[in-house]
Amino acid sequence: MAENVKKCPECSGINLILNKDRGEIICKDCGLVVEEKMIDFGQEWREFDSEQAASRRRTGAPMTYTKYDRGLGTDVGRKSDIYQLGGKDRNRFFRLRKWQYRISTAIERNLKLALAELKRVSSYLKLTKAVEEESARIYTLAVQRGLVRGRSMESVVAGALYAACRRHEVPRTLDELSEASGIDKKEIGRTYRFVTRELGIRILPSNPVDYIARFATSLKLSANTQTRAVEILEKAQNSELTSGRGPTGIAAASLYVAALINNEKRTQREVADVAGVTEVTIRNRYKELLKKLKLDDKVKKKRR
Repeated sequence: MAENVKKCPECSGINLILNKDRGEIICKDCGLVVEEKMIDFGQEWREFDSEQAASRRRTGAPMTYTKYDRGLGTDVGRKSDIYQLGGKDRNRFFRLRKWQYRISTAIERNLKLALAELKRVSSYLKLTKAVEEESARIYTLAVQRGLVRGRSMESVVAGALYAACRRHEVPRTLDELSEASGIDKKEIGRTYRFVTRELGIRILPSNPVDYIARFATSLKLSANTQTRAVEILEKAQNSELTSGRGPTGIAAASLYVAALINNEKRTQREVADVAGVTEVTIRNRYKELLKKLKLDDKVKKKRR
């Protein structure tokens, strides 16, 4: 709260200190108590290991869309508790756990299976928790709106993950989603467009610059080449060369040109394999960049 108090009302000083024991904010220059009787939101106990922390905590884990019940469900005991029970109590314990894990509605059953698949694909692609949470939210909304009917669960999961990657500007291609999920990339693209349109999710076009770091790392190019590739991309965007063209293709071609200029030669086949595009795409974008940005002389000099 001390950050919210910019100046002392008495001397207009900004040298304010927080006394946690008294719950006061004091001006160090004139001694005025700027604020008092502050509420301490911290815990009033101490813990010395994780077991004590878990037993003394009064709240559970935060709500999350990555669980079918949003993390609000409770567990009936722990497996270690069964050894402390008698015969009848032990049977009752098993019955309670069995009924707890039974899911009543079709939506919950769908979510339980789909979110497990979503976590698997997310782990394979090494996506962040924020992207995983956003994709789970998108899938949950799709199920609640009935958008999953007539489509495979896996394709909707992949489409939701791709939409979340695009929203968080995480560079992942349809080819990577297809490899991770086992669904054809055309099917993922169709499902992605359908879900985003029906849910009213606005997604901006991918920025080719987002792919530069990933492609350069895979090709083992230097930081100078990455910087040169970004400069080439910025010039291409100013010249409107990137409009109407795939972001991965133009990013890969910019890296290819930058590598030639910095004398870090890579073949078009190597660049195409890393970017997930064809050699023809690299060649076409490469020629466009040389012609429009007038980079012929720089590339020819380095080739000599």
